[in-house]
Amino acid sequence: MKSYRKELTINTPTRRAYVNITAEVQKAIDESKISDGMVLVNSMSITSSVFINDHEPGLWQDFEDWLEELAPEKPHSRYRHNGAEDNADAHLKRQIMGREVVCAITGGRLDFGTWEQIFYGEYDGRRNKKVLVKIIGE
Repeated sequence: MKSYRKELTINTPTRRAYVNITAEVQKAIDESKISDGMVLVNSMSITSSVFINDHEPGLWQDFEDWLEELAPEKPHSRYRHNGAEDNADAHLKRQIMGREVVCAITGGRLDFGTWEQIFYGEYDGRRNKKVLVKIIGE
């Protein structure tokens, strides 16, 4: 069995954002030369997430509205975590949206359903964050 590791660096210009990273993950699979196996894609930051969903702008606004309802950014004073930082809401949003995805690789391609894509969710952006892509297989 072979393995391959790559880190993606993502820096969003806004505090919250959703980034389609499917092409970058597929590029890592291509680089790995692994045709059948699994890929793990996980956020290496506690205030961002990786998840699979549809690439549809209305859905991003639905996520934004839903997450703000569950864990509003402000007032910052509502959270015990906030003191030197003001990102307690980002930690909670990450818990809801998830840390990682594991996907099948078949014939050197992500083995996805029709609308599935891999996304990076940022909840406390404006600085470099890392995403790990770990591929194993033959």
